[in-house]
Amino acid sequence: MSAEKLRAVVDHDMTPFNDTERLVIELADAMTDTPANVADDLYKRLRNQFSEEQLMQLGGQIAFENYRARWNRIFNIESGNLYQGTLE
Repeated sequence: MSAEKLRAVVDHDMTPFNDTERLVIELADAMTDTPANVADDLYKRLRNQFSEEQLMQLGGQIAFENYRARWNRIFNIESGNLYQGTLE
């Protein structure tokens, strides 16, 4: 992911992302909300863009990343500082 897109995520700015990327971000936001709620309209838009198999894989990956993030919070695991750029 480009530094521009990383900065945009921090700033909640979706303009650098294309329509498909914005749709996936919307799904990730819906799935990681508490409680998770993927609205019928969002699901319909996703099904217009992705096959059922692709959507299952995408949803599974988002769920796994959410699991990892929450697991890391239990043990106060911080970033490994792998990103060497700057987000300012």
